[in-house]
Formats: sequence, C-alpha cells, structure tokens
Amino acid sequence: MKTSQSNDKAALLSKTVEHIDIKSFDARPIIDAMGKMSFTSRDLARATEIFNMAVEDPDCAVILTLAGSTSAGGCMHVYRDLVELGMVDAIVSTGASIVDMDFFEALGFRHYQADSTVDDNELRALYIDRIYDTYIDEEELQNCDETIKAIADGLERRPYSSREFIQEMGRWLKTNAVKKNSLIETCYDHDVPIFVPAFSDCSAGFGLVKHQVENPDAHLSIDSVKDFRELTEIKIAAGTTGLLMVGGGVPKNFVQDTVVCAEILGKEVDVHKYAVQISVADVRDGACSSSTLKEAASWGKVSTNLEQMVFAEASSVIPLLASDAYHRGVWKNRKPKRFSKLFQ
Repeated sequence: MKTSQSNDKAALLSKTVEHIDIKSFDARPIIDAMGKMSFTSRDLARATEIFNMAVEDPDCAVILTLAGSTSAGGCMHVYRDLVELGMVDAIVSTGASIVDMDFFEALGFRHYQADSTVDDNELRALYIDRIYDTYIDEEELQNCDETIKAIADGLERRPYSSREFIQEMGRWLKTNAVKKNSLIETCYDHDVPIFVPAFSDCSAGFGLVKHQVENPDAHLSIDSVKDFRELTEIKIAAGTTGLLMVGGGVPKNFVQDTVVCAEILGKEVDVHKYAVQISVADVRDGACSSSTLKEAASWGKVSTNLEQMVFAEASSVIPLLASDAYHRGVWKNRKPKRFSKLFQ
C-alpha cells in the first residue's frame, strides 16, 4: 500500500468504538418513567420487566440470541457482562457477532466510528470494510481468518458442533488473547455454551475452508444438525426457559424450534415462558426476523402471557434493559446452569 493510502487509512481508522458499561449508570429511573409513557417506551419498560422476571425465576434458563451488528457498534460488553453476572445461560448467535466482532477484538483489533456517506470504492482500495457507520480493517479481519484456521489445524479431524469449536476458541483465548474477558472467553469460564447455526457465514468460514483445502483427506467440519440436537438437549434439561432476542434471523428461529424438536423426539417440554425481542424488521413481509412472538405461539414455540416485542434499534435500548437488570440485582441469588457441562 502506498504511503499516501496508508496515511488515508490511518486517518479513517482513528476513532475507536467504545463499548458501553452497563454498571456505570443506573437505568432504573428512566425505565420506570418509560413504563408510564406510551409507544416504544412502554414496550421497553415491559420487556425489561419480563427479562427481570426470567432472571429472578429460579427454574428459568435464559437464552440470549444475537443477530445484527450491535457488538461491533458498542454493545459487546453488555452481552459479556450479562454472562459474567449469571443472567444468561446459553447464547445462539450469527457468526459475525461471535467471530468477526468478539473474537476479532480479543485478538487485539478494534472497530472504528465511521462516516456512513463515505465513498465505498475508496474504502475497498484501502482494505476497509464498512458496517453502516462502523469500520473494520480488512487486513486485520484476514488475520482473524488465519487464526481460526490455525485453531482448526490443531484439533482432531472430525465433525464438531459450532458449540464445540467455539469452546476450543475460548480455550485458545485463555493463553493467547490480547484483549482479555471477551464474550467467548467469559462464556468458556462460566460454562455458557455458544451456538452459531450458520458458522461458515462469517470470518470462521474462510479459515475453515482454507483448513479443508489444505487438508483434503483429513479435516474437521461443522455439523449444524449436531448444533440443533445439542440446543434441544439444553431445552429439555432446562425445562422453563426465557428468551432475550436481539434482532431476528436464524438465531431467533433456531432457539424457538427447540420446543418443536423436543416434541418430535417424544419429549414433553413447555413453550418458552418468557420472551423479549428487539427488532426494527417490518412484520409485513412474513419473514422470520420480523415475525411477532404472538405469531410464534401459533407454532407452539412461545407463550403469549409474558412476551414483548420492542420495535427499536437494539443498541439504543439493550443497554437500558441490561443496566436496569444489573442495578435491580435480582441476579445476585441466581445459580448458574453451566450447560456446557451437559456435553462433557
């Protein structure tokens, strides 16, 4: 890269995204006030109340689902802290949130604040990737790809669920992380399983493809059916469950389908008792991301008694919900589920 281009790149990648700290402010007063308002404010207050109920219920396992780019946008530590404080027992996510964002930063790289009106052709020439108003250094992302490949190269050649492979990523981070206490490492420490049903649809995919190409006769693979079976086993073991869903997509449907899968296996399980979804998706296209929780009840997945849709951009509301839950403190007497131990 020419010196002038290098200078241009450095200028663009100069303002890092700082992750919000839910412990640094008390959202209880604003959530309480929102509960006396209307529209999305009241929806958020009720959603927060439902989440607190799920956390306080000693029989309830809380499952967090992540889709979209809130981790890159400044909410990464929100999710980590919910795990560390014992408010989340399992995670189902897109690959980007776990690999391209969390693992990426654990390697010592950062996300950067950006101008959403910049010339994207110029960015391509500088090897800068854009997520709306957030930048990622593509050269650093390729380092992430290579690290995934290196982890795969060092493992036994067999099919892995994404949970198994991400657990190995957590094990690797224990001795190699530049940034400590990532979401992956925190989940590893607390036996909180992470599932990524579409694991190849992220930076991990590039590393695993290269691993398989270089090892055509003996390589590992990711078994998405094993993912589904393992997550269903968690639902069966958990009994009562609550969902906190950020965005929609595959993670949302994947976790909801465990109720149906358990039924197919001849196991009687309750529908998800508590459910909150934060989304900006339009319900009118019939897509999974936008389908309401009441709609999910028709499939036998979610109870309509304690569910709440919040139609808002998640990075603007999830810190308020999480801060409220932290400061109310109902999590302090909660016993961790440690579902990763089910598979040892």
